[in-house]
Amino acid sequence: MQVSVETTQGLERRLTISVPAEKVDVEVKNRLRQISKTQRINGFRPGKVPPAEIQKRFGKSVRQEVAGEIMQRNFVEAIVAEKINPAGRPSFVAKSNENGKPLEFEATFEIYPVVELKDLDKIAIERPKVEVTDADLDEMFVTLQKQHQTWKENKRKSKKGDKLTLDFVGRVDGEEFEGGKAEGFELELGAGRMIPGFEKEVTGMKAGEEQTIKVTFPEDYHAENLKGKEAEFDIVLHKNEGPVLPEINEDFAKLFGIEEGGVEALRTEVSKNMARELTQAVKAKVKTQVIDGLLAANEVDLPSALVAQEVNVLRQQAMQRFQGQMDPKNLPELPAEMFTEQAERRVKIGLLLGEVIKINELKVDDAKVDELIASAASAYEDPKEVIEYYANNQELMQQMQNVALEEQAIDLLVEKAKVKDKKASFSEIMNPEAK
Repeated sequence: MQVSVETTQGLERRLTISVPAEKVDVEVKNRLRQISKTQRINGFRPGKVPPAEIQKRFGKSVRQEVAGEIMQRNFVEAIVAEKINPAGRPSFVAKSNENGKPLEFEATFEIYPVVELKDLDKIAIERPKVEVTDADLDEMFVTLQKQHQTWKENKRKSKKGDKLTLDFVGRVDGEEFEGGKAEGFELELGAGRMIPGFEKEVTGMKAGEEQTIKVTFPEDYHAENLKGKEAEFDIVLHKNEGPVLPEINEDFAKLFGIEEGGVEALRTEVSKNMARELTQAVKAKVKTQVIDGLLAANEVDLPSALVAQEVNVLRQQAMQRFQGQMDPKNLPELPAEMFTEQAERRVKIGLLLGEVIKINELKVDDAKVDELIASAASAYEDPKEVIEYYANNQELMQQMQNVALEEQAIDLLVEKAKVKDKKASFSEIMNPEAK
């Protein structure tokens, strides 16, 4: 086998490989001989078909089949010999494939880029220092109460938190518009479901009242014909209901599966869950800063084959999410452009973290894997059962090992980075949008 390597452009390489004629011809003959033993052709007994007839009928297709196998096999041998690390599958082009002549072919592919990490000590990280306080726990209990609240009809003026049942008819330039009319519509004041100004105008109304309000559609409203338009809504308020929060007692605790220990046991369980979620949120915040700093400091050439693979993964994930909302047969083929930017980021992150793992010779820390599994299992009713499930599922265990190795790389980068601790509250970390 003769091999030559050519750099075409960027990360693309082209191997030109020549395989001696006798090696190809022998495989073709052997394959044709096997076919002659099994083929049934009118006029000939099984196994007695003349070689010339077999060659005539199957020679071309068999040679192409054998050539494909030889190209794949010799490509692997060539990249091993040349110490080349391909990214993605090669494309083969046979330049010569004739009986009695060497098989010559080209294999075009991309290679992984050379990654040279730099400025790891300049990555700046602001690490939150935060804990779950009694006030945070009290606030969480209010949230839990709201999740189980009931409604009581009242005659007072409506206020934030109330649930209104109303009819409305909207007009723009004196004409009703599509989607601007509803009867028996339920609206929770403060939920922000309506266009700006609508909730404010109906706040303070009493059941049985009618009024006409004026609001303006935002400039970025989804309906083109309503963007920036002033509208009038005729409102009829039929019912105003205020929230009634359940009392925090033993019955309340039972709503969350606490059969013994009452409120104190519930507080302990909720506090433990909040602490676990807070730890994960802080870890994610630090990781995001590490990744952003790593990306900003290091440019990497990206193999288009790897980006294309990642685009397909993201597309499939998106399609799976949509399948729960509509018939898979009616799902459109989502364009690659929707995922290209995210795919490029993910490939770049993978290459950079892979280099961190490689140059630091990181190996999977089994204790780290056990810690991650235990953390995931703690959210379930029977953690021991979950841990055993992971132990008996090779695929899940491999996934968790990959997560552990990635976290080890992140931890190492944190050690090298400029880290500044900053005090923060539970709500700042867990609800940054609200802040």
